[in-house]
Amino acid sequence: MAAMGNEEEILQKHIAQHHLKVTKERSVILKVFLEAERHVSAEELHQQVKKIHRSIGLATVYRTLNLFCECGLAQQHQFGGGHTRYELVYNVNHHDHLVCTGCGKIIEFENQNIEKLQEEVARKSRFTVFHHKLEMYGHCYDCARKEASKRIIRKK
Repeated sequence: MAAMGNEEEILQKHIAQHHLKVTKERSVILKVFLEAERHVSAEELHQQVKKIHRSIGLATVYRTLNLFCECGLAQQHQFGGGHTRYELVYNVNHHDHLVCTGCGKIIEFENQNIEKLQEEVARKSRFTVFHHKLEMYGHCYDCARKEASKRIIRKK
């Protein structure tokens, strides 16, 4: 669970630079976002926000999540399943994702060898990388076991 501090300052600075209003709703959404699951959809976040501030609508949550992305606090991901997921990226080490297409589980991992290999490929191609992401899709251990069980049962 992240404590709110620099994140609030970053958001307020962004809001001021864009001549927007600092609102209680945005602060509530930020607080809940910082305490939420790592890869949260706007709908999931909205359900949590409504427990604290019932009148905050889903559209407000979407707009606020977009503000978080604009100011560098969050990043959008399309992991499949039809939902955009949002992840806190401020003060978080770069990492990649394993995405289970069976149950939707998202596993984060860091691997310096992969990072070095990507840098080497870019350098050899004289390519300047601004940002990158690696997402691998397949089945987690549990879903792979379920699939194997289904195949065994079908063979009988």
